[in-house]
Amino acid sequence: MKQTPVVLIHGAWFHRSSWEGWAERFTSHGYAVCVPGWPGEAPTAEQVRRDPGPLRDLGLAALTAHYEKIVRSFDNPPVLIGHSAGGLIAQHLLGADLGRAAVALAPLPARGVPLDHGRPRPWSLMPADSARHPCFEPLPRARFRHVVANAVGEEEAAKLFDRYAVPAPLRLLADLGLDRTAAGPADTVVNTANSARGPLLLVSGQEDRMVPDAVTRSVYKLYGDSSVVTDLKQFADRGHSLVFDSGWRSVADHVLAWLAANGIEAVAAQG
Repeated sequence: MKQTPVVLIHGAWFHRSSWEGWAERFTSHGYAVCVPGWPGEAPTAEQVRRDPGPLRDLGLAALTAHYEKIVRSFDNPPVLIGHSAGGLIAQHLLGADLGRAAVALAPLPARGVPLDHGRPRPWSLMPADSARHPCFEPLPRARFRHVVANAVGEEEAAKLFDRYAVPAPLRLLADLGLDRTAAGPADTVVNTANSARGPLLLVSGQEDRMVPDAVTRSVYKLYGDSSVVTDLKQFADRGHSLVFDSGWRSVADHVLAWLAANGIEAVAAQG
């Protein structure tokens, strides 16, 4: 018997500990969970906020290569689960035949899908702060509340910020089309036409202000001609924090059920 590996990939402005509930739940269901984090990422969000320096030059190409190396290290292709920018990376790796299946939760889109859909970009409304680190863009507490934790109460939003929020490298934000001047995401290649890839589940929160539900639906349409399993799940009354706020269990359990329905068991018999 061999456990199925699961790699959890977090997004910009969040620490890898945002997956702590998922790691425990998937482990309890028998999966071999890996939460590697970003290269140079400190063990806690507080440490990253205090000294984000090791992440200063991190761009999308380097971050993707980091996860590709990790994924290739497994004897068997893992299940890839990514949130936000991590959802984009998970799709890229799946399209490159480096994962058994992928789940992209509120994923940032690749080039070709506009992120704003005509709305003002939430991060573009943040005032310039001359005191901020020249290589990083913080997501201030008030903006975190507005664009990430808008579907939960004030007290919970404050706790989520303290536990998981970190500044993001400007280089990465520029690559993702999330800095103040970028017109759109970098030319991130996601092979939506790969008919040999594993199944893909896209998940959105219908109250998400960072990656609106309409954006995830547009990403889903990119796979419209695919003959491979591609599913979309929309959660009502959920925001961008759907993977780590108090409602995360319903999302994680839907993913577990979806994996089982697609024949991806936690432990596979060898024979």
